Amino acid sequence: MDKSTAIIKRLNQLGMTARADICGRDCTSFKIGGRIGVFFEPASWEELKCGIDIADETGYRYFVIGKGSNLLIPDEGVDAMLIKPRGALAEFEIVGERLLAGAGASLAAVAKASVKAGLAGLEWAAGIPGTVGGAVAMNAGAYGGEIKNVIKRVEILKDGAPQWREVADDDMSYRRSRFSYPEELVLQAEFELSADDGHAAERMRDHNEKRRAKQPVELPSAGSTFKRPEGYFAAALIEDAGLKGLSVGGACVSPKHAGFIVNTGGATCADVLALMDKVRECVYNKFGVMLEPEIRLIK
Repeated sequence: MDKSTAIIKRLNQLGMTARADICGRDCTSFKIGGRIGVFFEPASWEELKCGIDIADETGYRYFVIGKGSNLLIPDEGVDAMLIKPRGALAEFEIVGERLLAGAGASLAAVAKASVKAGLAGLEWAAGIPGTVGGAVAMNAGAYGGEIKNVIKRVEILKDGAPQWREVADDDMSYRRSRFSYPEELVLQAEFELSADDGHAAERMRDHNEKRRAKQPVELPSAGSTFKRPEGYFAAALIEDAGLKGLSVGGACVSPKHAGFIVNTGGATCADVLALMDKVRECVYNKFGVMLEPEIRLIK
């Protein structure tokens, strides 16, 4: 029995959900990638800890992927445990102006619920397809809003138990957070919102309309392909380099928004990586700016 099969059997015997029939194309927004060694869906922090302990005992790698909205999985798959929190780890509640959300909760659902509850501060996030945990780990942002502006505390799994951490001013910056794997493993986040000024729903609708009009939401992608270089915008550099529509296999620089590489059908991980290399080389040769990937490749 190989290691992944033994781990799945052990987790299943303990009443937890673990499978071997999931591929990268099944669990990522890019719809790309081969078979996952162990696909684990813990429903509580205790289950999460147990799964991680088993992986550590056997020397098996693990990654928390949430909804897989910022990930690229190799075509040959990955021999590792990919963790998608569910159950209690994906729930959220709103009490007054405080919002408490599990790492596996949908960021878009949380944002929409906050606006419905008469709160403001997360309406910019209503179209982001990731989870709360992923948003905290990368300090997600859009339309002038950022997680760092509304987050108060983060609960992490530390030394085998949940621990709350107050968020300091320097804990988060552009697409960076101290609360990111493997240094920290987010369980929950507490947000401090404000009373609606009467226009939160309108702002949310405007943001979503802009997203649908300007971004290729109709095709699989992993969101913005590259981080914003200091003093520039990645999409503008790519467009000015004449790269809109450039393709490798089924991967294409979106003609709608140059900041996105999309899967036009049957794209492979190799296609995406080759296209990213071409884009980075062209932009560097033309503008002297080296683009840094925002997409995370799990090897």
